[in-house]
Amino acid sequence: MPSTDRTSNVPSSDWGTISSSDVSRRTFNPIRDVLSRPVMPLSTPQSTKDLISLSIGDPTVFGNFKTHPVVVEAVEEAVRSFSFNGYPPSVGVAQAREAVASKYSHPDAPLVADDVIMASGCSGAVEMAISVLCNEGQNILLPRPGFCLYNTVAGSRNIETRLYNLLSESNWEVDIEHMESLIDNKTAAVLINNPSNPCGSNFTKSHLRAILGVCEKYKIPLISDEIYADMVFSGQVFTPTATLTSTVPILTLGGLAKQWLIPGWRIGWILINDRHGAFAQVRQGLFALSTLINGPCAPIQAAIPKIFNNVPSTYLPALNKQLEAHARVLEIELSKVPGLRVISPQGAMYVMVKLDLSAFADITDDADFCRKLKWEESVEILPGECFAYPGTVRLVITPPKDKLYAATERISAFCARHHI
Repeated sequence: MPSTDRTSNVPSSDWGTISSSDVSRRTFNPIRDVLSRPVMPLSTPQSTKDLISLSIGDPTVFGNFKTHPVVVEAVEEAVRSFSFNGYPPSVGVAQAREAVASKYSHPDAPLVADDVIMASGCSGAVEMAISVLCNEGQNILLPRPGFCLYNTVAGSRNIETRLYNLLSESNWEVDIEHMESLIDNKTAAVLINNPSNPCGSNFTKSHLRAILGVCEKYKIPLISDEIYADMVFSGQVFTPTATLTSTVPILTLGGLAKQWLIPGWRIGWILINDRHGAFAQVRQGLFALSTLINGPCAPIQAAIPKIFNNVPSTYLPALNKQLEAHARVLEIELSKVPGLRVISPQGAMYVMVKLDLSAFADITDDADFCRKLKWEESVEILPGECFAYPGTVRLVITPPKDKLYAATERISAFCARHHI
């Protein structure tokens, strides 16, 4: 057997097997894993219907949600200027940082351009924020259920993840007592996601203040993922977390992907909310981390001022109204199905459904529910295991209404067929 000792310069007869890095072996994304699993034949008849996918939070898949024409014009203008074909500053194009700071600055949480770090999508912002605050061997507090990328990033860096519970009976508010019980001297950060993927929830001001109270008490910085900022339904008001404190240092994450319906353009950002200099070293660390990719796509960054200034003010309310109408289709239709309990969404692009597994004769868990549903009815949804919350499923609300009605009919038939 050939030697795999790379510390020696002795020639080897063949290559053998080259190991991948520890970081790569620790990297695991459950959503991508679930969707890439081969279809295993089941004993029941396989559906021949066209697949309806309600699995991935990409609003562009079916073509019914399109960004505003001004957004496209802004990018076209930036490209045709020939001014952004070179490498951008690693922290971001100047006018993009200025525009983001101007849009999200608030009297209670003022921002300037130097407080903005541009990233490759909000997922890139997540990676940078966790990387700059947490060392290997420390821990970070994450929501359960929560977007799986947080666990993926932390796990790849050997950062322990401690999951605090969200309470479905209280519109997915944080179990504050449970969150506090997870903190120790190795806790480097708390992360929240509001409005929430996968829950579709939106925190009140009073609840955000309770979370901030925990961070203040233990002097732990907060990462606030607000990629769905302002994307809330009727009767709801979104509150930027940083506007509720003058003391807790916060890294606020955002991007163009969801509100502007362009996830493939990969533009995100980090807002450094730090009124008293606690993030002085973190700020330097973010600058250093930004040099790993030398900044995201320059022409799209350059388009941001026009996007923010020229898209009509009617755009977002109309988008939210359309999203809510889609969400209510799923909520109303699935609430009629025995064995399912829908938690009413308040924003974002998702509906969470609890499964009463005791109501089904041959469904063992949420993954089994999703696997059999796809096989028998050609409807693809995600199991709660992707969000560390077994016994639930998540559905995306952005397919056209006719697809949503068809999907709910198939889900209803599936549940009836397996019901006790």
